[in-house]
Amino acid sequence: MSIGEILAVLRRRWYVMVPLTLISLLAGAHLYRSVPVAYQSQSSVALLDSTAVAELAPAFGNPISNAGGSLVVTADVLIRTLSGTDAARDLQGIGVTDPYTVGFAANTSGPMLTLTVTGTDRENVLEETNKLTAFAGETLNALQAAAKVKPAYMVQTAPVVLPQTPVPQMKSRYQQVLGVVIVGTTSAFAFSFLTDSLLAALRRRRAAGAAPARGRGRRKPWGRQLDATALLSCYLALAFFIPSNLTLPGMGGVGTPANVFALLCLFWYLAAWITGRIRPAPGTRLPRVVMCLLAFSVLGSYLANAMRGSSHKEILAADRGLIGLLVWVSLVVLVSAGIQDRERLDVLLRRAVVMGAVVAAIGFYDFFTATNIADSISIPGLQSSVAQITTLDRGSFTRPRSTTAQPLEFGGMLAILLPFAVQQAFDPVRRHLRAWRRWGPVVLMGGALPLTVSRTSIIGALIVILVMVLRWKPERRWAAIGLLMGSVACFKVIIPGLIGTITALFASFVTNSDSSTQARTVKYSAIVPYLTERPLFGRGFGTFLPELFFFTDNQYMLTLAEMGLVGLIALLVLLFTGIHQGGAIRRLARTESDRELGQAFFASALVSLVIAATFDALSFPMFAGVFFLTIAAGGSYLGFIRRTAPEPATVESPCSPSSQPPADRSRVPAR
Repeated sequence: MSIGEILAVLRRRWYVMVPLTLISLLAGAHLYRSVPVAYQSQSSVALLDSTAVAELAPAFGNPISNAGGSLVVTADVLIRTLSGTDAARDLQGIGVTDPYTVGFAANTSGPMLTLTVTGTDRENVLEETNKLTAFAGETLNALQAAAKVKPAYMVQTAPVVLPQTPVPQMKSRYQQVLGVVIVGTTSAFAFSFLTDSLLAALRRRRAAGAAPARGRGRRKPWGRQLDATALLSCYLALAFFIPSNLTLPGMGGVGTPANVFALLCLFWYLAAWITGRIRPAPGTRLPRVVMCLLAFSVLGSYLANAMRGSSHKEILAADRGLIGLLVWVSLVVLVSAGIQDRERLDVLLRRAVVMGAVVAAIGFYDFFTATNIADSISIPGLQSSVAQITTLDRGSFTRPRSTTAQPLEFGGMLAILLPFAVQQAFDPVRRHLRAWRRWGPVVLMGGALPLTVSRTSIIGALIVILVMVLRWKPERRWAAIGLLMGSVACFKVIIPGLIGTITALFASFVTNSDSSTQARTVKYSAIVPYLTERPLFGRGFGTFLPELFFFTDNQYMLTLAEMGLVGLIALLVLLFTGIHQGGAIRRLARTESDRELGQAFFASALVSLVIAATFDALSFPMFAGVFFLTIAAGGSYLGFIRRTAPEPATVESPCSPSSQPPADRSRVPAR
């Protein structure tokens, strides 16, 4: 469906689009006038060691010098107590009736708490913040008294930032108004196309042989046909070449321009599907079915978050999680149901590999210049969703991140695209191209993985090598092994110390002497209380925020905390579906090129399965987008290959078509 056709439908059904849009605008204006402005006040308190535990120095006797990091657990207990229902009831008894939140202060590693009260009365909010600050100290003393702690050993609270003058929170008001307008406009858009589809069906029934619509033969520049491949190519360009930490204000990590464009593409697909211009290709249902299972688990966790009385930050995070789910659904639907031709799917994968190679080349620049080129990119209207992104070092090497938000995302994204770069380099259809065009992406992606100085990247590269190389013929396999050994030798000569640093990383992992490994394994046991509290649907997708809890560095642990056992099962089913699709393509393929394509999908899905245990993969928009795109592409390729596979042998026809030689073995099947 072209842009001209979309505008033509909206013009024909103006009597649906215009009234509903006006109603949404009037509802937004009424909401803006009727909803009062919310004011917010904050204070900060620090926990101090008792004088019996840490004696004050007689020279200066500064009590704040005793705010030790060992009191983080005490601060966590106090936060949980103040966030409970009993504390809320006690606070209501002393006059704190407005919503409040208690959490660790941002960008701090010590026992520093931030207390926030939000309400519509400015003076009352300031008074309630004072009461909440005093109540925090009284609660801490009560907890210690209940544990029979002697007064000399009691931990004390000291106000660091006194309750601030309440400031108006216009952002939440604008978000509510904008939400009403967006819902109304979207409904008007959908109902316009639904009305057009119903009336068109009615006209077809009344006049089966009616002439085509007037003016359809004219083609204007703005009326060129759009297809899913063109839209997805634009999405990849936005995802790869705009730093993934740059987002729209107020939307967090899911507000990247690429994600917003993917949501608009979903509306395009719905409009084309409702009007009958697109029908999902046969045999491509599997990715969409598995995506429905994941969507069910996300919605279940959203309801679980709504029923447990979560904080305001967690509610906003859950809303952002639903936006992220819609982006993933859009990618899966566009690839598996929107692409009707295998040649267009081949074009999409080739473009993804080329763009990934460009991102890898930017990573080379970051590594050798010890900078991050993404830091110098500033786009008006976008802001960084990650605070204080700096150049990360390991050993004496700068870890590049290119246009991604983190070196782990950079390495993970390249690892799941590398198998397709290798497959396209060997593809007989592309043998007429120059060698640098076929092998350039392989060299750039494969060479950029070790530069991240990350176990995640090396594990991903090893999986690709094992899965791809072991299936090759002996002559190609031994040539590849020799080339890999030569590449390691070149890295050792060109970049002295890099191979040794990577080897030391794995040695420290095996001996459990690495601080990062120890920090991750300790957090695994910390997830258990959250899982036992809500085992089925978790606390809510996207609500396990690092500023409220801690980093997990493991997608499976994070899924257990946010979506429970149901979410973990849905995620594993999605990952194993990708592996199944690659194996099925390899088994049903009739050409060597298609068998290698199936092996590439198998390797890519296996890489995602393994490296998801090394970092919270789906929290990074670029990695998540490429992951869901490849999963959906595997299902689409499987549908195309199943339709061209030979029919099984029957009693009436014992000789299957596969046993008959092809008409011309010298020709390569059209791609």
